[in-house]
Amino acid sequence: MERWEALGRPFPHLPRWGAALVLVLALALAVGAAVAIAPSAAGDAPAPRSIASAQSSAPAANARAKGDMALYARVAARVAAGEGYHAAALAEHRASGYPTRPFVTIRLPTLAWLQAAIGTHGVRWLALVLAAGAIAALVWRRLPLASIEERIIAAALLAAGGGAALSRLAGYDHDFIAGVLLSLALFAYRPHRWWPAFLAAAAALAVRELAAPFVLLWLAFALAGRRKGEALALAALLALFVAGLAAHARAVDVLRLPGDLASQGWNALAGYGVPLAGLLELTGLRHLPPLLAAPLAVLPLVGWAGLGGRTGLFALLWFTGLATGMALFARPANYYWVELALPAYAAGLAFAPRAIGELFGRLAARTAKQI
Repeated sequence: MERWEALGRPFPHLPRWGAALVLVLALALAVGAAVAIAPSAAGDAPAPRSIASAQSSAPAANARAKGDMALYARVAARVAAGEGYHAAALAEHRASGYPTRPFVTIRLPTLAWLQAAIGTHGVRWLALVLAAGAIAALVWRRLPLASIEERIIAAALLAAGGGAALSRLAGYDHDFIAGVLLSLALFAYRPHRWWPAFLAAAAALAVRELAAPFVLLWLAFALAGRRKGEALALAALLALFVAGLAAHARAVDVLRLPGDLASQGWNALAGYGVPLAGLLELTGLRHLPPLLAAPLAVLPLVGWAGLGGRTGLFALLWFTGLATGMALFARPANYYWVELALPAYAAGLAFAPRAIGELFGRLAARTAKQI
């Protein structure tokens, strides 16, 4: 057994003050989430953009969903017809009033190439297969510190999130596809058979450059665990990614015209309300009253913190890191970046009841001892 799992779940080993501190932090997060979402509940919610939003019956939601996704669909159609990706992408960005600078405003070509090869419906079915793989890895291959009941509930939550691939727009959503791949990478990792997780993470990186922090975190874990082969493979993947990103930037720069629009930038410092708004818009929480959904949105984080083991610690750092990155750099309109954490993040809700129970158990045990 790997040493991460040998340490067991962390909450039963906390001192009384530590358990109290975690409970206070969890309560503060829940209250803060409810307070942060209050403006949205009053009518300032972000404009829908994702595949989940497209399933809404509201005309405004459908109109906004056609923006980015329609752009990607037109690019994919031109590539499938034989046009070069970068020429097609810049032409469509220009025609649709989208920026082309800096180069990251143009998505990586991987998904469009895949769409040209197997079709958009093929990409959707592939996403469903990947989500099923993540579920299988969760139930049968990983999370030794979780009970079978918890794994079944977590699998149901994964299935609910991965089922978004049934949407006709799913094949165009880079963040959704990358999120499914990263979820598979998280659950498929095994210390002596890590290559399936590696391939999933590499594919996510090829689809969306925002997957790079996941790979960097994995590299840090590999170095900390002195897993030389794993670390070398991850370092080589990152080097290949940098080279590919440089080639992508060059291709965009060559085709850019002087009058092309520039992005507003990504230094909005908009705060944690951005990832929270994303969770409320892109998950089943959107069907609940906002003031109830907001506290529920932070409960999976408590579940992941209490899970322990390599998976629990990695997930906790990845999800908090992504949320912090969004709080610092994302504009409110970029709330869909949170799809990179889905559907894996939602699975943490299955572990939250036991985690909270363990925290209260530590307090009760201490009190009983004093009596």
